[in-house]
Amino acid sequence: MYEAALAAWRAGQLTAADEHCRAVLAQSPGHAETLHLRTLIAHQQGRTSEAAALLREALAPHQDGQRLVDFATALCMQGRIDDTRAALRRALALDPTLAAAHFYLSNTFGPDEAAQADAHLRAALCLDPAFAEAHNNLGNLLRTARPEEAQAAFERAIALRPDFMHAHFNLGTLLLSTQPRAAEAALRRALELDPGFAPAWNRLGHLLADTHPDEAEAALRRATELDPELVAAHFNLGNLLCERRPDEAAQALRRALALKPDFAVAWVNLAHTLAKTHREEAEAAAREAVALDPGLADAHYNLGTLIGVARPDEAASALRRAVVLQPDHRLAWHHLGLVLKGERLHEAEAALRRAIELDRTDPATHAALGNVLLDMGRLDESVASYREALALASATNDRSIDIVIAHYDLIFALAFQTDDPQALLDECRRFAACFEAPLLEAASRSAPADAPPPREDALAPGRRLRIGYVSPDFRSHCQALFTVPLLSHHDHAAFEIVCYASVAKPDAMTQHIKTLVDVWRDVHTLDDAALAQQIRDDRIDILVDLTMHMAAGRRLLFARRPAPVQLAWLAYPGTTGSTAMDYRLTDPWLDPAGEPGRDALYSERSLRLPNAFWCYEAQVAGLEVNALPAAAGAPLTFGCLNNPAKITDHALRLWSGVLAAVPDARLLLLAPPGVPREALRARARAQGIDPERVAFVGHQTRHHYLETYQRIDLALDSFPYNGHTTSLDAFWMGVPVVTRTGRSAASRGGWSIAANLGAPELVAHTDDEFVRIAVELARDRPRLAALRAGLRARMEASPLMDAPRFAANIESAYRQMWRAHCDDAVRREAAPSRRPGDAVTSR
Repeated sequence: MYEAALAAWRAGQLTAADEHCRAVLAQSPGHAETLHLRTLIAHQQGRTSEAAALLREALAPHQDGQRLVDFATALCMQGRIDDTRAALRRALALDPTLAAAHFYLSNTFGPDEAAQADAHLRAALCLDPAFAEAHNNLGNLLRTARPEEAQAAFERAIALRPDFMHAHFNLGTLLLSTQPRAAEAALRRALELDPGFAPAWNRLGHLLADTHPDEAEAALRRATELDPELVAAHFNLGNLLCERRPDEAAQALRRALALKPDFAVAWVNLAHTLAKTHREEAEAAAREAVALDPGLADAHYNLGTLIGVARPDEAASALRRAVVLQPDHRLAWHHLGLVLKGERLHEAEAALRRAIELDRTDPATHAALGNVLLDMGRLDESVASYREALALASATNDRSIDIVIAHYDLIFALAFQTDDPQALLDECRRFAACFEAPLLEAASRSAPADAPPPREDALAPGRRLRIGYVSPDFRSHCQALFTVPLLSHHDHAAFEIVCYASVAKPDAMTQHIKTLVDVWRDVHTLDDAALAQQIRDDRIDILVDLTMHMAAGRRLLFARRPAPVQLAWLAYPGTTGSTAMDYRLTDPWLDPAGEPGRDALYSERSLRLPNAFWCYEAQVAGLEVNALPAAAGAPLTFGCLNNPAKITDHALRLWSGVLAAVPDARLLLLAPPGVPREALRARARAQGIDPERVAFVGHQTRHHYLETYQRIDLALDSFPYNGHTTSLDAFWMGVPVVTRTGRSAASRGGWSIAANLGAPELVAHTDDEFVRIAVELARDRPRLAALRAGLRARMEASPLMDAPRFAANIESAYRQMWRAHCDDAVRREAAPSRRPGDAVTSR
C-alpha cells in the first residue's frame, strides 16, 4: 500500500497518494515512511502547518539517536534533504556524541554551504578521529581551496583504512597536475582494490596521455567499456586521439556530446579535431561551443582560426573576444596577428609582439612577425625575425613544416634585401644542410624497396623522355603566364609531359593547363614521401621544380631523389643550394658566361638558354597600348607596380634622384590602402620624395592592373630584386622600364628582358646611370612616345613571346641533360671495381 502511495506521488497524483497514505496509517498508525510522505504531500498542497505536525508525529516514536541516524540515511536516499536534516538534528539533540550524525548532516550541504559542511565534518572528527570516511569527505571539501590540507586528509583516511578505494582514487585525482608519479601510484592502488571502477581508469588514462599514449588509450577504453555513459572517459579519449587518429577522436567526442549535449569544451575540442578534414562541421561545432558558453575563450579562438581565411573580419572579432576573456591566450594573439596581416599590419604586428611577450621561445610567431614586417617594407627587421625563428627552432631541433616555410621566407626576403649571390647561396645551403641532408642520405643508401624495375632502354639518349613539372600554381597565377606558352608547344612525340599539381582550389586556368599535358596528377593531398613514390612509379626522367623556395614549394620532395635528373626553373632566377638539384636554367644576361666565378655561385650546374629565361603570354585580350599620357602636356608619371616588399630604401633613393631632376613629375606605386600605403609613403619621404607627388593603387584584377599602365609614362624598376613579370607586363603595355643591374641573378632580370627586346639603353649598371637614363627619357617626350608606340610589336617579335622557339630551346636543354646523365651512367658501369683501401671521391 505504501509503494502504491509512493508511485502515485511520483506521478504527480497527490490526492490519490494521500488517500493511499491514509489507508496505510489506518492499519499501521506509526508507519514512519508514510507519515513523511504525507509531510511532502502537505507541503506541495500548501498545507504547511499540517506538514510540520506530521513530521513531528513521524519523529516522535524515535527516541534513540542511532535509530534516527539510520532513519535519516533512508530519507536522504529518497532525496528528502530537509527531513534528513530534521532527523539528524533530532538525533544530535538526543545524543550529542553521535559522530555519524554530524557526518551525514555534512553530506546534506551543497557547494554554496561549504562552511556548514566543514563544521559538521570537523565535529565528526573531534568525536571520532578514526572516522576514515569523514577524513575522505573533508579532503573532497578542501581540494580546491586548501589542497595541502586535502592531501593530508586523504592520506589520513588511507592510513586508517588501507583498503579504502575511494580515498586512493580521490588522492590520485587531487595530485594529477602537481605530483603525477604519486597520483599514478594512488590510482593504480584504487584499481587494485576495485578493477571495475571506471572513473579510476578514466583518471589514469588522462594522467598517462602525454607520457604513455598507448597505455592511456587502453585505460580510457577500459573506462568506456565499464561505464559507457561516463562522459569524461569519452571526452578524454577524444582528446588523446585528436592528433593520432582524428576520425576516432571525433567519434569519441561525439559520444561524449550525445551523453552531455551542453558540454561546451567538448564542442571546442570536436571543432579542433575536425578542422583539418571537415571544416564545415568544425565551424558548426565551434559556433555551438560559443553559443553554449560565450565566456569560454577557447571557443572563440577555435572559431577565429577556422574562419580566418574565408571571413577575416569575423575571425578577427572572434579572436579579439578570446584575448579579452583570456589576456594570456598566446595562440589567440598569434592567430589574431595572422588574420590581421593584410591592410591592418600595425595591429597584426602588435598582436604578434604580444604573443612573443607571452612566449619568446615559439619560432612560429617570430616567423609570422617576419612576414608582417616584410609586407611593411621593413626588410632588415623581417630578416632578423626569420633568423630568430630559425635559431629557436634549431635549439629545440624543431623540423616542422612551419620552420621549413620560415626558412623559405628568409631566403626569399634575402633576395629582396641583398644582391650578394654568395650570401644567398650560403643561406640556401644552410637550408639544405638542415632539412635535406637526412633525406639525401637515406636516398643515397639504397633505392626504395618498391621502386619499379628499370626499363630496358632507360639509358637511350634519344628515346622519348618523361618530363615532370611540380608546382602548386597551375591555376590563375602569374606562373601561368610562362607555363602555358611552354606547355602549349612541347613536342609530345619526343617528350611525354606530366604535371604534379598541388593545387588545393583548381580554377578555369587549371582546367586549361590539364588539356595541354599528357598526364595530370592532382597531388595536393599527398605528402612528399607519397608524391616521391608516385613520381618513381611514373618513371619520370627529368623532374622540374617550378617553385623553389616560394610559397607552397616542395623542396623536400626533391631531396628524396625521385627522378634521375632534377632541375630548377621559373620561380625566380637563383639557386636552391641543394645537392639534390642537378641543374638550374638561366640565360646569358642573368649569368654572363664569361664572368669569372659566376657558376660557382650556384649549387646546381647552370645551363644557359640561348635567349631568355622567360617566355611570356599576356593572357588578356582587347587591351591596347594607349598614347603617352604626358604627350598632351600633362605632368609625366613615373610608376612601379612591383610587390611593395621589393621597394627597398636603395630603390627609393634612386627614384628620389630621378624625381628631383624632373620636378613636375609624379610617382604611381602599388600598395594596399591603410598601414602598408602609409608606411611606404613615410619611407619615401625619408628618402627625399615629397609625399604629395606620390599616388597609389591597390591590388586589382589582372585586366584592371594592366590598365593601370595606361596612366604611366615611364616605369622605374625595383632593386636589388628587379621586376620580372611586372616588367614584362609593362613592356607589353608600351611602358619602358628603366632597370638597375646588380650582382645576383634576380637583380639582372630587367637586363635580360631589355636585352631580348633590343633595348640595352634602358639598362643601368650604376646608380648615377639609372638616374641619367630615366631623366633623359622623361625630358624627351617624343622619344618616349615613339618608344611606347612600338614596344608591343617589339615584344611580340622578340624571344620573350616566341613560344615555339622557347619550347625548342627548353627541350634541347632537356636532351642535353639526359645525354650527360646517360654518359655518366655508362662511365660508372665501365669503371673498375674499387679495391679495399681505394680512395672514394664524390662530385
